[in-house]
Amino acid sequence: MLVYSIPMRNRFRGITVREGVLWEGPAGWGEFCAFLDYSDDECVPWLACAEEAANDGWPAPVRSSIPVNCTVPVVSPERAHEIVARSGCATAKVKVADPGTSPADDLARVEAVRDALGPSGAIRVDANMAWDVDTAVRAIRELERAAGGLEYVEQPCPSIEELAAVRRRVDVRIAADESIRRAEDPLKVAVAGAADVAVIKVAPLGGVRRALAVAEACGLPCVVSSAVETSVGMAAGLALAAALPELDFACGLGTLSLLDGDVATDSLRPVGGSLPVPTRAPVPDRFAGFAADEGTTARWHDRVARVRERAARRER
Repeated sequence: MLVYSIPMRNRFRGITVREGVLWEGPAGWGEFCAFLDYSDDECVPWLACAEEAANDGWPAPVRSSIPVNCTVPVVSPERAHEIVARSGCATAKVKVADPGTSPADDLARVEAVRDALGPSGAIRVDANMAWDVDTAVRAIRELERAAGGLEYVEQPCPSIEELAAVRRRVDVRIAADESIRRAEDPLKVAVAGAADVAVIKVAPLGGVRRALAVAEACGLPCVVSSAVETSVGMAAGLALAAALPELDFACGLGTLSLLDGDVATDSLRPVGGSLPVPTRAPVPDRFAGFAADEGTTARWHDRVARVRERAARRER
């Protein structure tokens, strides 16, 4: 197992360094990089995703190229403009509602993104469950004006019931993310009345085949999004997006720009706002430049062992 540690260009999801584990199996390379605040139980599907990539490979694709959005973290308007302008993408996902910033900061960031995209680009915002219903309704209306139109708002509130209440009061599409992937049983989450779009992440859902089943059960248009993996893990997300019967929106798979480097020379970075679909994960031939120290390596080896034991208990 190869344990990596890659600095992030900006703080994202409260972290400044992305860590994870890579290993090779008969079908290629897999990546296990569950965030450190996830419990061992929550990590079990992440492990299953990595083992699917390494041992089984993925279903046949129905498309060869995936349109992607650029991701704008909680940064200054000037930095947001730069990220979007350099991305080559026609869609931008903007993080909002960070505890360390104000609503005015969010509006300025979104306005800068609109300026960089131009009038024809699509803007979506992600609040990561930060708002209650009334706050969400107010913020969405303000952000829609600042953006000159929003494609959708991702997970404005924590619960399905709150999403449904917001959806009834605004004209912007609502997307469900955490409500699906962190549900006790994602296959049984009834999001159709609470959301217009399902955000599907392959690692937290247990791999490409499992995520395809969740997408079908949701009965909604899907956006495949990353968990800020290296190119090794990103390849699984592309395999999922390539296997979906329909793909109506750009996917959130252009997140390598958030990392200050990648483990593979054959890096999965968008060109002209799209990514090609690989047949298997890239080989991590640049891993040596991002190898974790001994303490981090030991911690991840221990974590993988615990999660494998937890997964084995579930199967007994």
